[in-house]
Amino acid sequence: MDKILSNLGLCQKAGGLLSGYDIVYEGIKNNKVLYIFLASDASNNTKKQVYDKAKSYNIEICDKFSSDELNKSTGNLNKMVFGVVNRGFLKILK
Repeated sequence: MDKILSNLGLCQKAGGLLSGYDIVYEGIKNNKVLYIFLASDASNNTKKQVYDKAKSYNIEICDKFSSDELNKSTGNLNKMVFGVVNRGFLKILK
């Protein structure tokens, strides 16, 4: 698990990660998001919206990490949704 979080941080630094609901949502609509990290402690409304959108676009979701873990690893604050847009990192993160 720690390896995934450290690689998520590298993905962020390399520009292969979108963060925040609105940005990830736009990435999904534009077929850029390949995989989603959803904070386990996101609100039920956010979870429903993300799961519904991901299902529509056939995108897998990982919801095993808390927002604190995801934000610390990526250097963000208060983000609940992250979208991987880099295929190379996707292989590492899955």
